[in-house]
This record gives sequence, structure tokens and C-alpha cells, in this order.
Amino acid sequence: MKKTILITGAGTGIGRDAAFALAARGHRVLATTFSLAQADALRAEAASRNVVMEVHKLDITDAADRAQILDWPVDVLINNAGMGESGSLAEVDMERIRRVFEINVFATLALTQLALRGMIARGRGTVLFVSSIAGRLPMPFLMPYSMTKFALSAAAAGLREEMDQLGKGVQVAVIEPGAIHTGFNQQMSDSKYAWMDEKSYFYGQMAAMKAKEKRTFAFLEARSTDSIVAKIVQASEAARPRLRYVAPWAQGVMVRLARIFGV
Repeated sequence: MKKTILITGAGTGIGRDAAFALAARGHRVLATTFSLAQADALRAEAASRNVVMEVHKLDITDAADRAQILDWPVDVLINNAGMGESGSLAEVDMERIRRVFEINVFATLALTQLALRGMIARGRGTVLFVSSIAGRLPMPFLMPYSMTKFALSAAAAGLREEMDQLGKGVQVAVIEPGAIHTGFNQQMSDSKYAWMDEKSYFYGQMAAMKAKEKRTFAFLEARSTDSIVAKIVQASEAARPRLRYVAPWAQGVMVRLARIFGV
């Protein structure tokens, strides 16, 4: 059964690749991006690849942009849009934390509530929250981001139970990507260096931190989004998706073991 699938944050990375994969399978894909420039670039790429998809500018923090989806019969909402933020919780500016929560949690939930109106009325639909493995394992210096993903993973589990109790045919699942080489991880990790100076508690450790991050990403990051995109496709098409989809699988196993052993 072909579905109308709306995916946010489709301008880059996992979101873009998932949009193309779903469109290739014949779904009506509403690919949305943060900016008009991203929308134009994605539209041009789709045309060059002879892929049919509808591209719209949708900044999830903008109430007027969010309201667009009330006119779209969305079968599947993929909440993929988000931002990264890093830095020690001992000193990161609180406005930076508020901003990442506003985008990753509050705006995402506001969009979801709008989508649920139509899904509940039609008696069917699926909501997918793209969280992260960082939403199940605390990661030092990435906690501004990681905390939002903990919140999203919890929200997905709770909303799933609520929709089951409502009994209106709405499914909820969470997608938890591991470290994948899209450039997002590097931008997020580097964000703290824009404000860390000689006043930072960790100023004397910055060079070592940068070197460690470079080694860690080189070791951990998968080189392709294929594994997580496959999970997004699977969850989007499932009549009853599982609660949680994780990829790459090896990183998922590492997280499970770390939690078992209390790391």
C-alpha cells in the first residue's frame, strides 16, 4: 500500500537519503526542509535523478510553516529535523540548551500534534521520531544534544502507549541512528569550540579533546546511511512497527552491552 509520507529535515543527510529511498518505492513523499535554499537544491536533485517527490520549505519552529500539514493527508510523519549542540553542562550557555530543546523536542511535538489530528480522524497513521543512540547512553560534552534525544525516545514510548489505549489505529515508533558519517557529528562537536575560550574549565584540554573526537569518529562512524534508511523504510511501511529501530546494528549492540554493565 503506497502512503503519503512527510519527512522533516530532508535537505541533508539521513533525511534526504530516506526521502529518496521512500520515493523510489512509489510512496508520495512530502520532503520538507528548513530553508528555501535547501528546498530548491533538493528539488533540483530530485529532477536530475528523475525521482518524483514534493518538496516544501517547513521550518518546524515556525507555527505558520507547521500549519501547512493540516492540508496534507499524511499517513506517515517522520520527525527527522533537528540540530546538534555540544559543550560541558558545567558551563554551556543555557540559551543554547533552550534552543536545541526548542527544535528537537518542543517544535517536533507541536508538529506531531497537528499530524495526529488527521491520523486520529482517519483511523490510521504512523509517527516516527528520529532520536539517536545518544538518547540511550549519556555522552560527555554532547549532553545538550543527548538530553533532547533521551526526551524524544521517552516521548515515543509514552505516546505509543497512549495511542494504543486510544485505539484509533495510530502507530508510534522511534528510530535511533548510531554514528554515521554525514558531517552532522563533526558540526555538533565543533559547536562548543565557537565559545570555549580561556575562561572555560576545559580550555587546557581542548587540543586533546579535538584529537580524541577525530579518532572516535574515524573509528565509529558508518560510511553510509543505508542501514538506518532501511530501518526508516521498514518502520514507515509496517502495519504495526516495532517500538525501536536501531542501526548500524553493531553500535546498537554496543549500547545494549554498555547499559547492561552500567557504563
